[in-house]
Amino acid sequence: MTKRPAFHPVHNGDKVALPFSPAEYDARLAGLREAMEFTGAGVVVLTSMHNIAYYSGFLYCSFGRPYALVVTEETCVTISAGIDAGQPWRRCHGDSLTYTDWGRDNFWRAVAHVTGKGKLVGYEGDHLTLSMRDKLEEFLDPIVMVDIAPATMRQRLFKSEAEIALIRAGARVADIGGQAIRDAIREGTREIDVAMAGRNAMELEIARAFPDAEYRDTWVWFQSGLNTDGAHNPVTSRKLKQGDILSLNTFPMISGYYTALERTLFLGEPDAASLKIWQANVDTHEYGMSLLKPGVSCAEVTQQINAFLEERDLLQYRTFGYGHSFGVLSHYYGREAGLELREDIDTVLHADMVISMEPMLTLPQGTPGAGGYREHDILVMTEDGAEDITGFPYGPEHNIIA
Repeated sequence: MTKRPAFHPVHNGDKVALPFSPAEYDARLAGLREAMEFTGAGVVVLTSMHNIAYYSGFLYCSFGRPYALVVTEETCVTISAGIDAGQPWRRCHGDSLTYTDWGRDNFWRAVAHVTGKGKLVGYEGDHLTLSMRDKLEEFLDPIVMVDIAPATMRQRLFKSEAEIALIRAGARVADIGGQAIRDAIREGTREIDVAMAGRNAMELEIARAFPDAEYRDTWVWFQSGLNTDGAHNPVTSRKLKQGDILSLNTFPMISGYYTALERTLFLGEPDAASLKIWQANVDTHEYGMSLLKPGVSCAEVTQQINAFLEERDLLQYRTFGYGHSFGVLSHYYGREAGLELREDIDTVLHADMVISMEPMLTLPQGTPGAGGYREHDILVMTEDGAEDITGFPYGPEHNIIA
C-alpha cells in the first residue's frame, strides 16, 4: 500500500504577480523579525487571515481548516490545506507546504517540520483558540510562548507608499459603486436590486484595474427606512418608498484590502426633522475630519466630537466610534483595533496612517427624524494634516433623489 504523507510541497505552476512587490514583503518580514528579536522569539506561527496575507500575500479560505505562516530568522513558509493544491504556492511570497487529510493533526506536523521543537514561539493571542494553543504546545513543545499579535498590529498601522496607492484605488472604486447605487434608486425597487448594481459596478472596475488579482468578497449594504438604524444591517428585499431615508455603503475588496464609502440619502424631500438631524450629522462629519492631525490621540478626537454633539443635544443618539484604520481587513477578518476613534484608544495619529471619519446618529422609530444617518470618508494622514481620498459628495445638496 502506498504510504501517504502527512505533508508535502505542492509547487504546481509558476509564481504569479502578488498585490505587492517582493521588496515590499521582504520589508514587512524584516519588521516582523525586529519584533521577534525584541521579544526573543526564534519562530513565529501566524494563524489569522490578515497577518498571513500581510506578510505573504496569500489570503486563505478556511472552510473549517487551519492555516499558518511560519516565519523564522531565514524562512517564510505558508502551511495550507491539500484542498487548495498549488494555489497557495503560486500566490505566496516565500515557500509553501501543504498538509493532507490522511491523519488528524497533520497541520501541526507540517508546522513543527518548519519550526522544530523547543523554541521560543510567537503566536497571535487574539486569534489562536484554546484548543489550537493546546495543540501548539503538544507538537512544538515551546520553552516559552509570547503573544506577537500587538507588535504585528502596530506594524500594520503604518502604511507603505504601495499600500496607500492600493487604498486610494479602492476609494476610487467605492465611489464608482456609490454612483451606480445612486443611479439605481427608484421607488418600488428592492434593496437587493440596488445593492447588486453597486457591487457589479465595483467588481467590473476592480477586474479592469487589477487584471492579475483574485476577485472575491466585494459587497454592498444598502439599507432603507427602519433598516438604516444599524451600520451593519444586511440587505433585504424591502421595496423603496417615497420619503425613505436611505443608507448607501460600498465595500470594494482588492487583494484583502477593504475600503468603504457610506452616505445618507433620501428618496424624495425629507421632512424638517429629518433634514435637521441629517445636517447636524454632516456638520459633525466635517468637524471630525478637521480634527484629524498628527500628534492628536484617538481619545482626544473622540472627546471633542462628543462635546460637539452634546452641545446640540445629540450625543445620546451616537451609535459607535467615529472611525477606524484601513488596510488588510474585512468583515470576515482583521481589524487594527489600536486605531479606532473611541474613548478607550490612546493611539496618537501619525503620518502614513489611514483612518476613516464616520459619525452615525440613530433616532428610534417614533421619534421625529427617525432613522440612521451616517457619512464616511477615508483620510490619509500626512506630516501636517490629513488628505481626504473619498470623492463621492455628501449631504442634502447632493443626495436627495427626486
